[in-house]
Amino acid sequence: MGQAKATGILVAVLATVAGWCQQPSARSASTAGEEEQHRHSQLLKAIDDLMWHLKLGDIAEVDKVHYTSQPARYQPNPTAPGAGNPLIIPAYTFIPKALDRKRKHPLIVLVHGGVHANFSTSSAHIVRELIQQGYAIIAPEYRGSTGYGAAFYRQIDYGGRENDDVFAGRNWMLETYDFLDPKRVGIVGWSHGGMIALMNIFEHPEAYACAYAGVPVSDLVARMGYKSEAYRAQFSAPYHLGKTVEQDIKEYQRRSPISHVHKLAVPLLIHTNTNDEDVNVLEVERLIAALKAAGKKFEYKIYQDAPGGHAFNRIDTALARDSRREIYEFLARYLKPGQ
Repeated sequence: MGQAKATGILVAVLATVAGWCQQPSARSASTAGEEEQHRHSQLLKAIDDLMWHLKLGDIAEVDKVHYTSQPARYQPNPTAPGAGNPLIIPAYTFIPKALDRKRKHPLIVLVHGGVHANFSTSSAHIVRELIQQGYAIIAPEYRGSTGYGAAFYRQIDYGGRENDDVFAGRNWMLETYDFLDPKRVGIVGWSHGGMIALMNIFEHPEAYACAYAGVPVSDLVARMGYKSEAYRAQFSAPYHLGKTVEQDIKEYQRRSPISHVHKLAVPLLIHTNTNDEDVNVLEVERLIAALKAAGKKFEYKIYQDAPGGHAFNRIDTALARDSRREIYEFLARYLKPGQ
């Protein structure tokens, strides 16, 4: 897509969706406020979708695709028509334009973070770096992601079927592009995305050649102990887990990577940072200790007060670039891009 065309579409989207967002609602103030938040999120998502083409269209074929995954866990009306249907999952795909499609190439499954968030162009520099190395990429917008309306938002299943959504994206890419090598698939994620990366390799070790988990959410029980009441309320919401950790500790444990470390069977690199303001370093250290206790071989690095805190190696500092270089070298050992 040319820059002029993309800019023209962007202006049209702004005019159309901005007007739509200003439509009055006859619902209660709280419901109307929630609707407005989702409309605003959908507007930002529509703009960001176009920005992907502007930022990466020079080196990659950028697309937005949709595939199916497990049915919704939360069914407000389980007898309604269509209840129990597979959930439709959006995802971004990036295929390097320079790729020789007569040969096999590696795939990266890139997983966004945030309890409720989405894959945005704030990660465009990382996607560009991966594309330049010869990786095809899929970035799933798993259930609970923002920018797709209230219904999709409420389908959040943290530590649950969101893992299936990401795994289904991996499978969709391999089924769709015969030039991708199923033996050279890696999964990469930070924070919540790092947690999903861990859960994917624990549940599907045969499907991945390696994994990187940056500042990963690792232990939901421990996490609920140091997070705010507002944070905990996202998990105990009726459309989510519906219970606090005190009410159902086993469910929180079941959804935590630390409970599944005995399943590790693929190369893994973990990074954490001592001044992380989101995922406390102690939480990740518990994961590292559990992996060691299980006798697992893996690589890890604990950064000491790295500038940037939670985002330390996703920003534009020299340290961040050096850290990402370490990640890319790790991935290349197992995925062998360019070969």
